[in-house]
Amino acid sequence: MAEVFAWRSGNQFELLIDGAVFFPRMLQAIDQARSCIDLELYLVSSGACATALLDRLVAAAARGVAVRCLLDDFGCQGLNRADRQRLIRAGVSLRWYNPLSWRHGVRNLYRNHRKLLLVDGCLGYVGGAGATDAFWRPGQAQSDWHEVMVEQRGPLLADWQALFDIQWQATDAAKAWQAPAPASLQQLPALPHMGNGWGRVAYASAREHRDILHSLLHSLQGSRQRIWLATPYFLPTWKVRRALRKAASRGLDVRLLLTSRHTDNQPVRYAGQRFYPALLRAGVRIFEFQARFSHLKMVLVDDWVSLGSCNFDHWNLHFNLDANLEAVDAPLSQAVEASFLADFATSAETTLQQWRALPWSERLQQRLWGWLDGLVIRFLRRR
Repeated sequence: MAEVFAWRSGNQFELLIDGAVFFPRMLQAIDQARSCIDLELYLVSSGACATALLDRLVAAAARGVAVRCLLDDFGCQGLNRADRQRLIRAGVSLRWYNPLSWRHGVRNLYRNHRKLLLVDGCLGYVGGAGATDAFWRPGQAQSDWHEVMVEQRGPLLADWQALFDIQWQATDAAKAWQAPAPASLQQLPALPHMGNGWGRVAYASAREHRDILHSLLHSLQGSRQRIWLATPYFLPTWKVRRALRKAASRGLDVRLLLTSRHTDNQPVRYAGQRFYPALLRAGVRIFEFQARFSHLKMVLVDDWVSLGSCNFDHWNLHFNLDANLEAVDAPLSQAVEASFLADFATSAETTLQQWRALPWSERLQQRLWGWLDGLVIRFLRRR
């Protein structure tokens, strides 16, 4: 296994739910920055949200703060030329991850899916949000997309900074996704069993470093009471599906929080629904969030929390740079539990009988997109 980050104690975490909560906090942190701001994002699109963010970054650069932005070239196709030039003219250091080119072929599929903001080395935010109007518009009470970020303080920020710095330096390389792994532990560190404030940086890269997945599997296999998992794109690996079925068969409370018709990718939803029957027969409960698009990537296993940018799907794990916060911290676990319970209450639970009663047209869609998903993944793995 490649190198992984260790657990660090003495951290403080706060769960921030939805853009109307976390974006003002993040913008305030940028406004108060004195020395440095590092921002790593996959999805940025010109609009009210991006303008509010760029205003703060430009103002920070104008007062002498060192501002670095590492943005994904594909995910930021919606960021117009004027906004890009505005950052450059303000003195913001701007780098693009894996610029698109017709000459690159399959290499264009490698993307930086991380979402990270670091301010002055003492404050950090990690989660699943991008800077688009779907996540937040100034003055908007409720965002179109449901998402969370975690505010962090403490020693763990040094590891987040190391992860950012490594990728920042590697982005200009011919194969930016093959950045060297951090010099740290050689195997997955043992999970802390006592105390609060424990946190760890878990990440995935396309150079086959997947401690983020190994850690999830380890937690699923060692679970004793519950497994609650939220993802917007339910295409888990076979090992994850097996771990979920085995846990439910042992009598654990296993629940999935998935998307309903409110999704930005209906084919992926259909492809994932082909896994429902086996999971339901094993005792896994499946909830589809009804109010809006749930973009959450969050896991609660007993009191262990993992959340961030990783969807835990085989596509993400094959091609994307991802990063999650893993935490053992009672206040954060309680906040995540309350968030899940609120979302379960506004979701529709799917039963095996309901799945069997679906019209033939939907069953056909599940088979078609499921077959295509499997075909593409097998082809790309051979490549």
